Amino acid sequence: MTVWLWIGFLAFILVMLMLDLLVVNRKAHTVKATESLVWTGVCVVLALSFSVAVYFMYEHNLFGVAEQRGAGGELLSGKAAAMQYVTGWMVEYALSLDNIMIFAIVFSYFQVRPEYQHRVLFWGVFGALVMRGIMIAAGAALLTKFHWMIYVFGVILLITAAKLLVTREESTDLSRNLIVRLTRRFLPVSHSFDGERFFTVENGRRLATPMFVVLLVVEFTDVIFAVDSIPAIFAITRDPFLVFTSNVFAIMGLRSLYFALSSVLHHFRYVKTSLVFVLAFIGVKMIIEPWYQINTGASLAVVGGLLATGLLASLMVPAPPEASPHETAPLDDLADFAEKAWKRMRRVVILVIGVTLLLIAIPIAIIPGPGGIPVAILGLAVLATEFIWARKILKKMKTKAEDLRDAAKRMVGMKQTKPAEPPATPTPEPPSREDEPR
Repeated sequence: MTVWLWIGFLAFILVMLMLDLLVVNRKAHTVKATESLVWTGVCVVLALSFSVAVYFMYEHNLFGVAEQRGAGGELLSGKAAAMQYVTGWMVEYALSLDNIMIFAIVFSYFQVRPEYQHRVLFWGVFGALVMRGIMIAAGAALLTKFHWMIYVFGVILLITAAKLLVTREESTDLSRNLIVRLTRRFLPVSHSFDGERFFTVENGRRLATPMFVVLLVVEFTDVIFAVDSIPAIFAITRDPFLVFTSNVFAIMGLRSLYFALSSVLHHFRYVKTSLVFVLAFIGVKMIIEPWYQINTGASLAVVGGLLATGLLASLMVPAPPEASPHETAPLDDLADFAEKAWKRMRRVVILVIGVTLLLIAIPIAIIPGPGGIPVAILGLAVLATEFIWARKILKKMKTKAEDLRDAAKRMVGMKQTKPAEPPATPTPEPPSREDEPR
């Protein structure tokens, strides 16, 4: 693969970053929801459009890019390369959701004003690109020289998945964070912000501002998450160019995704649970690769299906309004979803059975005889076990039946008992003479 391909791609990324810093976001401002959604869409379209370029480059071996061989020793075709790129980008973009939650915690703890958050994330992304490039190069070298490293990467992913499944995120005290403590120990840090500056001058001394500490925490966080995400993408493709480009486009869209989702991410409580299964699937894929290879199309379908399931589950069973995103582990969320899903499934079954009985009662009622009435009552009774409106109907029917029963009893009682004769009206006695007026 020619070095000019790498130089051209890096130059393109640098131009995009400079346009972002010097033109689009030259002035510090609060990123609104509409703006963040627009830029998120732009980043997604740009990332998916690059898959078309990947297809033609590998299909026609432009710049010698198709000389990179696949896991089975075959040359990568345009279709295979494009699918590997899209799958890797999707995995990296999904795993970046954890970064978004950490960013929100860091900004809240250090009380970074909204108009300055974009600057921190810009330089954080720039540093992440450099660090991930180094880690990808190291990972590719290790896999080339030591094939057994694939098992190490697979075990790392499985351990990470198991840890995420049972770990509850408690409220974070960043004063005990290793990077924060080391920075404040070896670097003089001011007690207050100086706008969006990373360094300031106080009493003739050059000091780092809390904004610089925030930047270091963001960089360190990305390195920690890269330990999981880099092995994950090597399970999808061994081509360093596809690994790096998919990472770059995922990170490029991370800032706009943060501003779009940071305030509503806790509503998608089951997405993190789906990420656990994504990591577990990729870990198993890496470990069994020498004996059984899962093709890229199947991997893309599994990853996309798991993420879609997490989104749909979050919409079907939303978190309670008072719930905190840091109170439960994915395992707790999974158990809660199973319980609520069972209740909803039970209601669906009851609705189907009850409505079916009511529909069956209609043609039976047309036939002479009272056969349809018991079936209709049975259908309403089935529905009444879960649905309030059916209970009201049964209650009204029961009340009317009791009224008819009481009326029938009164009528039967009146027929069996003769009516009593009315008492005789006493005749008034005539007045005596003594009472007459004189």
